[in-house]
Amino acid sequence: MEEKKKVMLSGIKPSGDLTLGSYLGAIKNWAERADKYDCFYFMADLHAITVRQNPADLRRWTLAQIAQYIACGLDPKKNTIFIQSHVPEHAELGWVLNCYTMFGELSRMTQFKDKSAKNADNINGGLFTYPALMAADILLYQADYVPVGEDQKQHVEICRDIANRFNGVYGDVFKVPEPYIPKVGARVMSLTNPTAKMSKSENEDTGRVCLMDRPEDIMRMFKRAITDSGSEVRFDPENKPGVSNLMQIYSSATGKSFETIEREFAGQGYGGFKLAVGEAVVEMLRPIREESERLLADKAYLQSVYREGAEKASAVAARTIRKVYKKVGFIER
Repeated sequence: MEEKKKVMLSGIKPSGDLTLGSYLGAIKNWAERADKYDCFYFMADLHAITVRQNPADLRRWTLAQIAQYIACGLDPKKNTIFIQSHVPEHAELGWVLNCYTMFGELSRMTQFKDKSAKNADNINGGLFTYPALMAADILLYQADYVPVGEDQKQHVEICRDIANRFNGVYGDVFKVPEPYIPKVGARVMSLTNPTAKMSKSENEDTGRVCLMDRPEDIMRMFKRAITDSGSEVRFDPENKPGVSNLMQIYSSATGKSFETIEREFAGQGYGGFKLAVGEAVVEMLRPIREESERLLADKAYLQSVYREGAEKASAVAARTIRKVYKKVGFIER
């Protein structure tokens, strides 16, 4: 008898264009997970609206993100890919868990403090209570693992606290998830500010390369990339953050070690090195961009992917919500 796969869940906000940083840092490694785990990936559009979004942009980004994930190797037949708002159980369980999440826990969340500082004119209830919805996202699918970076572990911790609190009152309702610290890809920094991470939702980041950028735009970005004093191509993140960032990108795109790169560009200065990095990135992203464009032109196919994904997700989520509603005393519908 085949052993049942452990469940892994990941929700990603469609709040901007996917960047080279998103791809090399995370998405590049996702395709191989499907062989080991039962993977659910959702476009977290409910979370996206905690800050004001242009509706047309949100729709465009949501579809583009699905297309780009598939183009990056996430096979919809092996992974459940869906849109969060298409599975109403997320919002339903989110409300129930709001009632089992403490005010003090929510007020300690780092992201609430950060987002409040950036959106002082729109500190809304959703921005404050989003961890309860995030817990619902995870607990609905009885997820074993949630992939998180070091900076996101707080979200899994509050989810575990909420699950344990609910289970403490009503018995064994939710599986308590574990954080899964993924195999770290390249940590890609902004090309114009090598001390800051390349970001998809920070519009002020002029140093980001997006997966759908045209080759000429990518080359222009790399020609303008910030380097350091001197002219030696050497990996030294502390003293040469700009060049080290470019080396990290070049290494990820070509598979070459830092030592090989240092030898390859010895005595050549930064100009030729920046062009070589740009060309390597153009060639790495070309098949992703072309496949994404092909998928985006096939609206019927994309619709079939997110519809089937939502149906599969709903079947799992509905079982959990029935159990929860019964436990808290709601009359069965």
